[in-house]
Amino acid sequence: MKPLRDIAWGMLAAGLATAAAAQTATLVPHVESRNGRHALIVDGAPFLMLGGQVNNSSNYAEPLATAWPVLDRIHANTIEVPIAWQQVEPQEGRFDFSFLQTLLDQARAHDKRVVLLWFGTWKNTGYSYTPDWVKLDARRFPRMKTRDGKDHDVLSAHGAETLKADMRAFVKVMEYLRDQDRQNTVILVQPENETGSYRNPRDYSLEANRLFAQQIPAALVAKTGKRGSWTQVFGAQADRAFNSWYVARYVNAIAAAGKAVKPLPMYVNAALAGPSNVPDPNGVASGGPQQDVLDIWKAAAPAIDFAAPDLYDRKSDNASQYFEKFARPDNALMVPEIGNAREFARFFYEALGHGAIGFSPFGMDGTGYFNFPLGAQTLDTATLDAFALPYAMLHGMARDWAKIAYTRPTWGVAKPDDGKPRSTTIGGWTITADWGQWQFGMKEWTFLKSDPAPWGAEKIGGVAVAQLSDDEFLVIGDHVRVTFAAAPGTPPGGLMLRAEEGSFVDGAWHARRVWNGDQTDYGLNLVDRPQVLKVTMGRFR
Repeated sequence: MKPLRDIAWGMLAAGLATAAAAQTATLVPHVESRNGRHALIVDGAPFLMLGGQVNNSSNYAEPLATAWPVLDRIHANTIEVPIAWQQVEPQEGRFDFSFLQTLLDQARAHDKRVVLLWFGTWKNTGYSYTPDWVKLDARRFPRMKTRDGKDHDVLSAHGAETLKADMRAFVKVMEYLRDQDRQNTVILVQPENETGSYRNPRDYSLEANRLFAQQIPAALVAKTGKRGSWTQVFGAQADRAFNSWYVARYVNAIAAAGKAVKPLPMYVNAALAGPSNVPDPNGVASGGPQQDVLDIWKAAAPAIDFAAPDLYDRKSDNASQYFEKFARPDNALMVPEIGNAREFARFFYEALGHGAIGFSPFGMDGTGYFNFPLGAQTLDTATLDAFALPYAMLHGMARDWAKIAYTRPTWGVAKPDDGKPRSTTIGGWTITADWGQWQFGMKEWTFLKSDPAPWGAEKIGGVAVAQLSDDEFLVIGDHVRVTFAAAPGTPPGGLMLRAEEGSFVDGAWHARRVWNGDQTDYGLNLVDRPQVLKVTMGRFR
């Protein structure tokens, strides 16, 4: 039996022979990084993905049709849709791309870009989306073994035939995109989905045990600066580190073979562990690209452009930590899945503040399925409005925001669970976000009585700010009060010169009106409608 690396590189070499054919009519999308910031380049320019992911079983023509009204309702520009190995290759060696063509046709008709999700060897750590002929042949396509030698309900990352078959099907998908999607309707591809294994931190088969007894690979030595066995280097997390490496190598082989056909950017998504703890290897999706094993994935999977968090944690402090840990100089932040309950929409602003290249609530179709309690109980008006509001602000200027965020500082914050103000300093100015204020006046006033603002008790709202120049800022937000002041230690006399409401048109700022008087005397109060502000600060002498 050939080692996995020989199979992988053989497939890659075959793909490279046809790499010239992968050059499409327009520039293939890709991820660029510069000075610790990142941009998804689509049609030759930065692109901000305002996305929505359909439910898992909406990868058929009729249920897919229910997604477009929902996506239009929230002003999305991108749809995330799975394509399953079982539907592409129902019989070994016989391929069916009818749904993929339907997806391309419908997306183009509705003016949406596509993120294609490949459900193959792993989907939520399981193999339910593999063809029947894979499911029923455990000898050819081995499951992981538990410590006591029993089969575990996850395919092994050491299965040479599994990798070969999965890779062949994925390459066929990429060949179809190369030939049938020359306009690059598909802008990103996710090879596999939420890789790893629950309740079994690694494969304990004879082959896996043999590899586990060896020294860690040279690429991982270079990344960690440590030498020794898996146990010597990683201690109690050795089984999980080992599984992370070999799962990442497996996914990398598939991604590299696909990129050799058409070099679309590819990412992996993580079923998350706790944001600040070292997780129990038996309780986490061991092998997945969680934040504490990103360095292993980076060393093992250079064909993967970035790793992304699937965020279903409703706690604001936890969301903040995930954003911080996935937004790295070597890793673009994208949120490919987030709960579709109303309170998750606030995290869009914080993701933007960390330079996110995309954001996508899950379950955005009209099939009637809801993954509560992870997400919403129903997609009612209030829920859809929560996502539609920030998307509407950027829908016509998403590329402008993406271009600015690629070159200039950004800051964003979701309303925190404690409701306390949050501040940052950019250049010579301190920017503060506050919550629960009416548009007029101050909540601490005693001489003018009022009931509390009704949104003050709700977990909604946020703000994102992009610096345009030393004294100019772009501001979007909802259910928030934003104030600007001279930063400590800077010259006095700071004041707001102008707050223009408007938008970018063909790359140039167009103001519709200037806020003043009541609209600025108590900060900038953004509540329940799409408003984009360009703020100009200055200092008097």
